[in-house]
Amino acid sequence: MLLSHNFNLRNNELPALNREEFTQIFIDGLQGKEKIKCGLIDNPHWIVEIIFPTDQFEPKEIGQMCGDILTSKRKSQQPDSKAIIDTLILGGRKTTPATSMSPNSLQIGEWGVDVVETIQSDVFLQEIAWSQMTASKPSDGIFKIELLKD
Repeated sequence: MLLSHNFNLRNNELPALNREEFTQIFIDGLQGKEKIKCGLIDNPHWIVEIIFPTDQFEPKEIGQMCGDILTSKRKSQQPDSKAIIDTLILGGRKTTPATSMSPNSLQIGEWGVDVVETIQSDVFLQEIAWSQMTASKPSDGIFKIELLKD
């Protein structure tokens, strides 16, 4: 599973994260999970690779873990420990050939997950036409997790 970060915030609601900081959140958060490995990858779009046994974890389950880890970290960066933004975990299984020959590009059958930090998840989903984009996809080939502000 590959993660990207869509930091859709413009008013300093939270500090921006560079690739290394974003990756470290998941390395730290998944550290106690014995069979899950994660690390930084060299790719223009994808940032984090998470390797897990597919016979023990569903992709959506890993997505939920990632969402929980990120929102927990972000809450800890706020004085009142409340979420002030929405976090979306938008996953899809690759069904078309890779657009790059890079070994770190998403391959057929692998999961790509966009981790989105935004003020209003519903507006963001409308802007990217999520419903239309996923309408023809099989239900076991996509997932959406919404972690909404407190």
